[in-house]
Amino acid sequence: MTLPPGMPTSNSSQVCKLQKSLYGLKQASRQWYSKLSSFLLSIGYSQSQADHSLYTKSTHAEFTALLVYVDDIVLAGTSLTEIQRVKQLLHHQFHIKDLGQLRFFLGFEIARSTTGIFLNQRKYTLELLDDSGFLASKPSTVPFDPNLKLSIHEGQPLEDPSSYRRLIGRLIYLTNSRPDISFTVQHLSQYVSKPLLPHYQAATRILRYPKAHPAKGILFSSSSELKLSAFADSDWARCPDTRRSVTGFCIILGTSLICWKSKKQNTVSRSSTEAEYRALASLTCELQWLQYLFHDLQVSFSRLASVFCVSKSAIYLAHNPTFHERSKHIELDCHVIRENIRSKLIHLLPISTTAQLADMFTKPLHFPAISSILGKLGLCSIHTPT
Repeated sequence: MTLPPGMPTSNSSQVCKLQKSLYGLKQASRQWYSKLSSFLLSIGYSQSQADHSLYTKSTHAEFTALLVYVDDIVLAGTSLTEIQRVKQLLHHQFHIKDLGQLRFFLGFEIARSTTGIFLNQRKYTLELLDDSGFLASKPSTVPFDPNLKLSIHEGQPLEDPSSYRRLIGRLIYLTNSRPDISFTVQHLSQYVSKPLLPHYQAATRILRYPKAHPAKGILFSSSSELKLSAFADSDWARCPDTRRSVTGFCIILGTSLICWKSKKQNTVSRSSTEAEYRALASLTCELQWLQYLFHDLQVSFSRLASVFCVSKSAIYLAHNPTFHERSKHIELDCHVIRENIRSKLIHLLPISTTAQLADMFTKPLHFPAISSILGKLGLCSIHTPT
């Protein structure tokens, strides 16, 4: 490392010798991760290839999983003896602090009971409302007005664009436990480079939506069966500026929502069938990754993952091995879905529009529709309304 400015020296070519990594240095995080990873591997843990921050150890009667985020660690397993042994080894090597049962982690609040594990971001939501000045605002029943049309050309520029960018960044982190605002946040995040006044007004409406139930979160039921159900949907040519479609999907384990996504597609789709097919391809890749992760966690499924799609033409295209003129340009996505159908990873099924749970991730909905979907996805609140 070079000498700090202002330090007197007779030789301008002198440098400092780094004895150990420090916070703030570019190489500190890499050195810390390398040291922690080497130590965990030396005590018998294996690193997951699906998620490099997950380490597992398995014997005939015991299983232990260790999840790392920088210097915060979550430890879970079937043997308290092994958990205590790992904590003692970590403390001897790094002098850790044991916080006991998991109740708060990276802004997430965790509550446990015989019913299951409840995950929410109540404190983070209230701090966001307080910092933005919307703690006493009137609650909204929907995060986004379905009749509102936003564009990059209509509206006055903001005097301070950084305030909009900070707000969107904090809302993106809130989507980790609030899938009901995923579509709205991804839609408004497209305008961070040049935000306008209508964009900021739409973002403030999102703040009024969690005001009604700041403690709403996801319940991971302890009685869920080991069955994966996935829903894929798209909104063709949703973006008025680029005419790109929106991909939306969600994956449910038993009755518990474990994965969801709302994202604008990278290319323009020439038909609604193509847009639906690209959404199916994204969902299939996510199911492949979940299969690797469940294998590391020693979870096996006796039944195929049921994938539900509204578009019958997309389902026919997935089962039809013949490419024709209108499907040659999406041949790569076709192969992804067809190979997983043949390998017995997924089972593609049709579903009605009213029963499509992924509809919330592709377009803004009115209050009765979004409330019905949230109930089916298992979102709830264990706190009284504010």
